Amino acid sequence: MTNGGTRQSPKRETASNSASPYKGGITIKSEKEMEAMRHAGAIVAAAHAALRQAIRPGMKTQELDAVANREIRRHGAVPTFKGYRGFPGCVCTSVNEEIVHGIPGNRVIQDGDLVKMDVGATIDGFIGDAAITVGAGKITPEAEDLIEVTRLSLEEGIKAARDGARVGDIGAAIQTFVESRGYGIVREYVGHGVGRFLHEDPQIPNYGTPGKGVLLRKGMCIAIEPMVNVGDWRTKVLDDDWTVVTADGKLSAHFEHTIAIRDGEAEVLTRPR
Repeated sequence: MTNGGTRQSPKRETASNSASPYKGGITIKSEKEMEAMRHAGAIVAAAHAALRQAIRPGMKTQELDAVANREIRRHGAVPTFKGYRGFPGCVCTSVNEEIVHGIPGNRVIQDGDLVKMDVGATIDGFIGDAAITVGAGKITPEAEDLIEVTRLSLEEGIKAARDGARVGDIGAAIQTFVESRGYGIVREYVGHGVGRFLHEDPQIPNYGTPGKGVLLRKGMCIAIEPMVNVGDWRTKVLDDDWTVVTADGKLSAHFEHTIAIRDGEAEVLTRPR
């Protein structure tokens, strides 16, 4: 789930958080804590696999929510997003021009729709957070290209995330890749640190300047999540105070992984195993 900065609702502590409210600051995970993060990440990956298998034209987005809820709980975890800052669902389901934070409900998925599914799972006090974009039925070549560019931009960001690098290196890698393909990269919503809390420091923008920003250190866990628009990067929020859409009404895609900073390449904690 994206960190929206000043656009976020007032925080409501839930079972997804530890007993003590997050006080800010960057946390370095121990090897034992990292193992818990891997466990949470594997459950998120399993939920995404179940969602990919289930999605079809004619189903309602609330049915996807039920699929994610069952899969997460089947593994002994709880859905991180349920009740988080008042969010009513277990998974964010955002369709077509909806970028992030879509609320699952009675919307019927149509043939050719792009559906973004952002999932969080909490187990043993730690959180995994990841998002995918999937086409329902037969999608257009434009939509296929948007999905692929967004997916690859996430991989570019992950490659830039190394011990001793800077947050700006991640954002610059994503921004350069996306804009070279003629798409817009969302600026108002960003990635974030993750661990015992869903949104920890630092924020991870999907744009930036190489060599600038917070220093990345071994043991940090962060969620990188590019949101890519066919048109302009600007956004607006619907009347439900959650769903973020493209300001120009054009398609958007979203991918996210939780990763751990290591000595060399980053470890992707939410990649399917």
